[in-house]
Amino acid sequence: MSGKKDRPRRGRRVSFMSAGAKPSEKRTPSITGLRFTVDTAHGGAAFVDLVEVRQRRLALAFGAALRELAPTVVRKTVASRAQALKRFFRFLDEEAKVEGPEHLRAEHIDGFESWLEAQGTKARHCVLAHVISVLRSVDAGLPGVVDEKLQQRLRYTSARPLARSTPRDAYSRYVAKQLRDAARADVLAIAQRIKSPPPIEHSDSILRECLETINAVIETEGTVHFDYSKVKNFRVRSWRLGMEVGRPSRNLHARHYLLVDDLIPFFVLLSLETGLEPECIKALRVDCLRNPAAGTVEIEYCKRRARGSEWKRLRVRDGASSTAGGIIRMIIELTAAARKHKPSENLWVYFNLGRLLGDFPGSFRKLKHNWVARHGIIDDDGKPLHLLLTHLRKTHKSLWYTKTQGDLGRFAVGHTPEIAARHYADLPSLRHLHERAVADGLSDALTSALEPVLLTPENEAAARKDPASLQLPLSITEARGVLNGKQDVWLASCVGFHKSPFAAEGEPCPEPFWGCLECHNAVITARKLPAIIAFLDFIVARRADTADADWWPKFGRAWSRITEQVLPAFSEAVVADAREKARRLEHQPYLPMEAHT
Repeated sequence: MSGKKDRPRRGRRVSFMSAGAKPSEKRTPSITGLRFTVDTAHGGAAFVDLVEVRQRRLALAFGAALRELAPTVVRKTVASRAQALKRFFRFLDEEAKVEGPEHLRAEHIDGFESWLEAQGTKARHCVLAHVISVLRSVDAGLPGVVDEKLQQRLRYTSARPLARSTPRDAYSRYVAKQLRDAARADVLAIAQRIKSPPPIEHSDSILRECLETINAVIETEGTVHFDYSKVKNFRVRSWRLGMEVGRPSRNLHARHYLLVDDLIPFFVLLSLETGLEPECIKALRVDCLRNPAAGTVEIEYCKRRARGSEWKRLRVRDGASSTAGGIIRMIIELTAAARKHKPSENLWVYFNLGRLLGDFPGSFRKLKHNWVARHGIIDDDGKPLHLLLTHLRKTHKSLWYTKTQGDLGRFAVGHTPEIAARHYADLPSLRHLHERAVADGLSDALTSALEPVLLTPENEAAARKDPASLQLPLSITEARGVLNGKQDVWLASCVGFHKSPFAAEGEPCPEPFWGCLECHNAVITARKLPAIIAFLDFIVARRADTADADWWPKFGRAWSRITEQVLPAFSEAVVADAREKARRLEHQPYLPMEAHT
């Protein structure tokens, strides 16, 4: 052995544990570092960094709990829990001295909630829930370490009343149309780009040869690296010819695969057509279409929040590219070439940053902003739209609610009527529909309760043959008397002058004579039209010399009732004959003093 490195190292004595000896009860956390990466159920790996935390032993316990919980949640949830823990550690730095999980008490949880409230945290119960869920995992992993009172405190999130959250609103029909039109235009352009790319024809033979070789490599190997010699030659040759190269790797692969930018229009269009949750659309599988029948198909999707019944199906239209089924079939067709080189069960396979990916990107805020800006999509105030994917589902529900006219039996798809009404019908953007429905209902109720009975000459002739068909609260003899004019008042016949809805039974009607137009006791026939038209001429003449503030309260409803309901109920010939009779009157009909004052 000539070298120092080859010298043997000195050994050590071997010791054996006695048969009755017990191993040390001291446990070490399964994580020895505070910066690590964990695999999640969806969204890829999540990076956790707790290095800056001062309470190292407590941070190690929390890190171990995060690792245990990660395979059951999505990447975004892991990131949210890590951020909530960092805020909890900041609170402990300021308010309490805690080194390990055995030093935590129930007062720390309540104090953390008060600390969040003092800082103005809006969704403090969400932050608190993240910390409590991790603490529950710590208690399960380290039995006997967590304080007993703290264990009881972990059974609930907060003892304070929780105010009702503001529901996410839907986009208006104006914004929804912009989104749908922009997405459809892009989807058609993407399909044209991949299905029928323009042939490689270039006046420069060297450039054409480079492009043909690069496309052949992409078809054979899946991708081509930007350092590939032909790609370098392509960039250099384009630069010498004064051509704008842009992003050559992206543009060269765009002839074959979907790009990460292309996911936005497909996502927007699919969400507006189906109303699926964003996380469900991201997790769609390539075999999600099931049971096609009669122009429809079922979409099988996974809703992770539905514990115990995660897999669900939604029947949608199927056919052209404008239908939900057609959109998914187009995505499957456009990603077929990519699946040969990137086998994946996920629906979304695309090219990004020099490689093929088979998982929907976790965050694409910049891509959404660029897409909205490129199409010039604006909100209802004329400002650039801030696109939130969670609002697309609400928009679909809002449009469907309007289409079904609020029929919960048709509207509640995938939810109970109670959930559908609370979460998807009670939206600020639909409030005007509800208010209008209430106003229309009250108006109809008032109209049906107060409107008179209108008898055209044809209906009057039928009623004379069968007075019972009038369904008046009178005997047949009394009904014939009403039709013959024996109970006429000024503008109508009255079936109950001493049974007025405006006074106690037995007392005479206290309403002015034009109140008959608002009374269900009134029966108006063609015989009373001349008097009604004469009264109409009178109130129209009074309008010229009376202020609107005085005229409308007195004659407004009578004028509306005559012009919008009474006269339109009779034929033009009957009304014209009544007008002629009103003109031939020798003098103006007597009008009581109440009409003049």
